[in-house]
Parts: sequence; C-alpha cells; structure tokens
Amino acid sequence: MIDYTFTYGDLEVFLLILVRVTMFVYTAPFFSMSNTPQRVKVGFSVLLTILLYGLVPVKTLNYTTILGFTAIVIKEFATGAIIGFGAQLCTFITNMAGNIIDMQVGLSMVQVMSPGSREQVPVSAGLYQYAFMGMMLVSGLYRYFISALVESFRLIPLNGAVFHTDMLVASVIKFMGAYMGIAFRIALPIFVVTFVMNVILGVLARVAPQMNMFAVGMQLKLITGLMLMYITSSMLYGVSDFIFTRMKILMTEFINDLI
Repeated sequence: MIDYTFTYGDLEVFLLILVRVTMFVYTAPFFSMSNTPQRVKVGFSVLLTILLYGLVPVKTLNYTTILGFTAIVIKEFATGAIIGFGAQLCTFITNMAGNIIDMQVGLSMVQVMSPGSREQVPVSAGLYQYAFMGMMLVSGLYRYFISALVESFRLIPLNGAVFHTDMLVASVIKFMGAYMGIAFRIALPIFVVTFVMNVILGVLARVAPQMNMFAVGMQLKLITGLMLMYITSSMLYGVSDFIFTRMKILMTEFINDLI
C-alpha cells in the first residue's frame, strides 16, 4: 500500500525546502523579474517544492529548541539567496555596458524601467537587458538554473551548508575583477568610434572656431551611436553566450563555497 502519512517531521523538511527554493526564485535572473506577479513566484516555488519533496536527501535535523529550528531556516534562506545571487551578479554586466554606451552617445539622461528590477536604468542598458532575457529564454538557460538548484540539495543537504566567508568573498572579488573588463569589451566598438569622433571634432573646432561643434557633435554622435548599436547587434549572441558561461561558473563556485 502507498503510505500517505505526513508527519510533523515531514512538514519541517517541506518548509525548509520551500525556503531555499523561494529565495532562489526571488533572487535568480529570469525568475525574479519585477513584472512577474508575486502570486506566480510563490505558486511556482510551492510547485517546485512539491516536485522536489521526496527526491531531496534528508538527514536528521539536530535541534532542540525553536531557536535551533530558526537557525536552520535562516541557513536555508541564505543558501538559496547566495546561489541565486551568483547568477544575478552577471546580469549587472549589461547595466555597466549600457551606461558606458549612453554616456558616449548622449543618452545618459534617458531612463527606462529595468526588466530585472524596478529601478530606472539608461535606455541602452534596458535594451541589452531585454535582449539578454530573450536569449536566456530561447537558449533554455532557465532549465540550467533549476537543475543547479536541484543539484544543490544533493551537494548541500538541509542544514548542511557551511559558509566559507573567505571563499565567497574571493569568488565575488574574482568576478568583480573581470566585471569591468567584460562590460567595456561589449561597449568597446561604440567607445572607440565616438572617441575618434570627439578627437576629430576637437581638431575641427580649433581649425574653424566659427562653427558650433557642440550642436553638430551631439547630433552626429547620436546618429553614429545608434547605427553602431544596430551594426553590432549581431554580436549579442556571442556576448550572451559568454555571460551565460560566466553565470554557470559563478553559480558553481558559490555552491562549492557552501559545501
């Protein structure tokens, strides 16, 4: 016969799984988009927890008081948030690249709503984020996020996370060291062209001071920048693949830092 009993201990395990899954859903990219209704996020977390329940290896939860169980809940809360944040960090690359481009072409004052948060970001950063999320959906990277979350329960059982602070900080510093370089490489074509254009306009301003190079330069840089964004749009496939690879590496490092 099938055993349908659901004890108090089973409820504890279910709630701990739900805490880690919910924090991952609220921090990981694609799942934590600001325009997603809260009920959808909560419902997806509960559904995923039901699917994971019974598959997650469970060890004895050693605690004697309510404070002990609270400490376990906080530990699972932090574990899910750290794993999701490892992937979310890489999405900041598009914000940095968009800021550099908008400063060069004169669109830094134009703000749009970010699809990943409720913050105002430059228009180029918003455009890159929408393209990034679309390629994430097409490439099926969201399935990798779910599989990484499921695998984390095998590597880091409930109440089994060990927070190696020094290793976590080292992983973040290592990423931040490459963060600026990656973002600048994305914006490099537009940055180089606009830099050369500024040099030429500066020379022309000295040769023909009667011409209003400020008015001419703003329009010329805007048109050139938009044309270059259109021309370099084909590079977004390679850029997205590179960022997705960095996401996988950073998530793996964060999970290993919790073992």
